[in-house]
Amino acid sequence: MKNIAVIGAGTMGNGIAHTFAQFNYNVQLIDISQAALDRGLATISKNLDRMVAKEKITETDKEKTLSNITTYTSIKEGTQYASLVIEAATENLELKINIFQELDKVCPDDTILATNTSSISITQIAAATNRPELVIGMHFMNPVPLMKLVEIIRGYNTSDKVMNFTVDLAQKINKTPVEVNDYPGFVANRILMPMINESIETLYNNVAGVAEIDTVMKLGMAHPMGPLQLADFIGLDVCLSILEVMYDGFKNPKYAPCPLLVNMVRAGKLGVKSGEGFYDYKESRKAIHVSKQFV
Repeated sequence: MKNIAVIGAGTMGNGIAHTFAQFNYNVQLIDISQAALDRGLATISKNLDRMVAKEKITETDKEKTLSNITTYTSIKEGTQYASLVIEAATENLELKINIFQELDKVCPDDTILATNTSSISITQIAAATNRPELVIGMHFMNPVPLMKLVEIIRGYNTSDKVMNFTVDLAQKINKTPVEVNDYPGFVANRILMPMINESIETLYNNVAGVAEIDTVMKLGMAHPMGPLQLADFIGLDVCLSILEVMYDGFKNPKYAPCPLLVNMVRAGKLGVKSGEGFYDYKESRKAIHVSKQFV
């Protein structure tokens, strides 16, 4: 198990590729465009530079890590020798199913197929393949190179052998795996997203402002980051997608996304990635006043 293919060179994908490469795995990083791959590699290089500056690794370690990553724009070419494929594409069920159907066709019969989904059913994704026993969830936390936790999600048909192997692999890259079962949101987001959504409801109902809500949670609850700033960091579109998956899966109104969150996503205010969300990242990190057109 030295060849790991990663589908998607975005925030999560390049972080997963970085981590495996740093532990001397051969990583095939795959995306639909070379431009996306180049951005992903640039991010990995920048993050490695930070580690060198902090004397956590040497310049030689950095170069070795980068040399362990090969890029591809073809899933077939990038996965032909992979023992494990980790999909880290956008949190969209149709897209993930299409990717897994293609992986099932082109990967060796014994290749394990993992998804980094943060909320979508592993069982549903696995059902789109002819190898459901080899499909598993590996939900890494962002930023991947720094965060220790990996949720290991067992689908309905995931074999014990694949489960045990994946847990062991996570430990080999210095992560702490936690085994969970396949229900919407798993553990992390089933608890986190309702808190973020309630924080947005608190703002929507004009109980307090952005900075005030985050300050209460940071100073009163010892959270390292306020929930609204965390939502910006995750991406408001991602938060919305996860809440929609949970609302659809449980049919419980407590998971219904706040109308303010829906309107902000529609307006393209996605957080850090768009330069503006609950905070303005274009000029400063001071809390912005959410426009009345959203409220």
